[in-house]
Amino acid sequence: MTSWMPHVDGLTRAFWRLTGRPVDLARRHQWLAAPMHHRETIGDTWLEEAAASYGGAAHERTGGGLLADMAQLDGPEFRASALRPEVRDFYEHTSNWRMEVWAQWNPFFLPGGELVLRGFGRRVQQLALPTRPLDVALGMDSRVVAIVDAEGEQRAAGWLRTLRSTGEYVYSGCYSTRLLPGSAQPSVHVAFPLPEGNVQVFLRPKVLPDHSLELSSPAGLFGRDGAYAVVRGGGRVHAARMPIHEDFRVFVDREGVLRADHSLRLWSATVVRLHYKLTPAPA
Repeated sequence: MTSWMPHVDGLTRAFWRLTGRPVDLARRHQWLAAPMHHRETIGDTWLEEAAASYGGAAHERTGGGLLADMAQLDGPEFRASALRPEVRDFYEHTSNWRMEVWAQWNPFFLPGGELVLRGFGRRVQQLALPTRPLDVALGMDSRVVAIVDAEGEQRAAGWLRTLRSTGEYVYSGCYSTRLLPGSAQPSVHVAFPLPEGNVQVFLRPKVLPDHSLELSSPAGLFGRDGAYAVVRGGGRVHAARMPIHEDFRVFVDREGVLRADHSLRLWSATVVRLHYKLTPAPA
């Protein structure tokens, strides 16, 4: 099966070049500049190259977080100081938290999810969303790797999640904050490096009345919050909006346990829902 899969990857990139638009990552479209990779297997191999782009290094820090400070998201529509302390601590000290996860797939999309997992996710070690409950029965391990510039300032963070049962990669994402064109409200930016491209998600932050956090990637125009496919080839880079939308809610339940709900939709149809239980990691 693996002999023809790289050809499928090439066809996928050709599709996004055809349906997308040329972009200039160095000038006009800097907001889409994010790690890509030249190797077929992703895992954690993109981190050093990403750090080199800032003239810095990539390394794990004790208590490292996806964001150095949630206040980086402060703007006209969001204030980090209004969040529950546990929610804020999770994003600023992510490696101090342990994850358990449950997944519920829409039966209509489950066969496609299984095909992507077996034919792409496990081979590339990226975006390998589990499709069977027993795959995540033992939970996920989580590593946070800070990407720092020459002055030691965190510019982004790699979040590497693997199945505790097998060690296989589920996600390998680059987390930071970004301002979209014409916006005064920073967004959470997540880029998933892929061979000769990436998938990027811009998430709009909001504090809910119970002081929980909502992150959403709604439908909209090019240059607004949402999901994008970016591919390079033939000396050019193309980008296209994807009809994928996500919603996250990170909250503290009635028993004081930190939890997160995550739903992923294709257009308006729910593909999969995930629920996370987040507990302090053993010292």
